[in-house]
Amino acid sequence: MKTPPPFALHLRPATPDDDAFLFTLYASTREQQLAAWGWTPAQGEPFLRMQYQAQARHYAAKHPPEGHAIIERDGAAVGRQWLVRTPAELLLVDVALLPSQRGSGLGTHLLNAMQAEAARARVPMRLHVTRDNPALRLYTRHGFTPVPGSDPASPYLELQWWAPEGDSGTGVR
Repeated sequence: MKTPPPFALHLRPATPDDDAFLFTLYASTREQQLAAWGWTPAQGEPFLRMQYQAQARHYAAKHPPEGHAIIERDGAAVGRQWLVRTPAELLLVDVALLPSQRGSGLGTHLLNAMQAEAARARVPMRLHVTRDNPALRLYTRHGFTPVPGSDPASPYLELQWWAPEGDSGTGVR
């Protein structure tokens, strides 16, 4: 397996001051969808703002804010991660990167760190992903498998990952 390049990463708590960045990041994840609909940026912005606010309210109501972090690379905000830690699991609520950061190995680097944390805690890691999301390939490569009993008609796929036997998350078996 190829080792991803080193990154000067920093995760810091998200604050209300990050709202403009978080909206830009969210909008970047929907660009292809809006383009497929034939919408101009001016047509799409009100829709994206409504969707962004709905997602933000839902996440804030359902998940503790402690796991919501801004991903900074070389001092600049490049993404966000919302990871909920419980005694029973690590739940990846959301991870998103700016388009300029996608495909650079940064997602792999972040996922490796989260999997190592889950292995150290000896809990599974769980997430939901849309079935057409390109990140699904990344999760599959990293050993995530569908949760039994998932609704095949749902646009979302629930995935889980367990550390292999003997993996303590330290890289030493």
